[in-house]
Amino acid sequence: MLLAVVPAYNEEERIACVIKKLQDHVDHIVVIDDASKDNTVKVARLAGATVLEHKINRGQGAALETGHEYARLVGAEYILHFDGDDQMHPEDIAPALAHMKEQKALVLFGSRLLDGRSTLPWFKRMILLPIGKMINFLFVRAHLSDVHNGFRLFHAQVLAVMVIEQDRMAHATEIPAKVIALNLPYVEFPIKVTYHEYGQSARGGFTILKDLLFSKFIS
Repeated sequence: MLLAVVPAYNEEERIACVIKKLQDHVDHIVVIDDASKDNTVKVARLAGATVLEHKINRGQGAALETGHEYARLVGAEYILHFDGDDQMHPEDIAPALAHMKEQKALVLFGSRLLDGRSTLPWFKRMILLPIGKMINFLFVRAHLSDVHNGFRLFHAQVLAVMVIEQDRMAHATEIPAKVIALNLPYVEFPIKVTYHEYGQSARGGFTILKDLLFSKFIS
């Protein structure tokens, strides 16, 4: 089973479209609603997804780990992280999974920078990516062309040994760091991302750094 884990917060306008597009590319879809204030839960259920609800807003990392808990429960063999804002393209899923299997990898990281299909806004390209690369250098030491990209594939073996502990956006650094620490074979694969808005801010990048430094000193 290929299970799509879709974290969502206030995505009532786009979540149905994401679910409908995913249905032809995965076996099952679980949306984790992170205490949305709009009708995301209702819309996602009507679109055909299984929906799990956080009663308080915990962050995207916590939503993904809730999705992992569900994946372990239902026995999914492959787990896909896919954003709920309709910026990713499900046509990338099948070739990414085929590449992952061909390379005998247990983890696949999507990359917006391996081909020319993604056009990053200036602020993201010139400000956020350098911040992300700095964070990657400090905490991961992995040779990744892209950082903080939400498209990922995992084999079930990964979920048996890895738990996401960073509740908010620092999970995007924590995951590759743990993949390296656990010596899990990984690959990158080019994906297309179409931006509707900026998303992560520079302040968000420094919040990630703060969260990682705090966790490093108390671990």
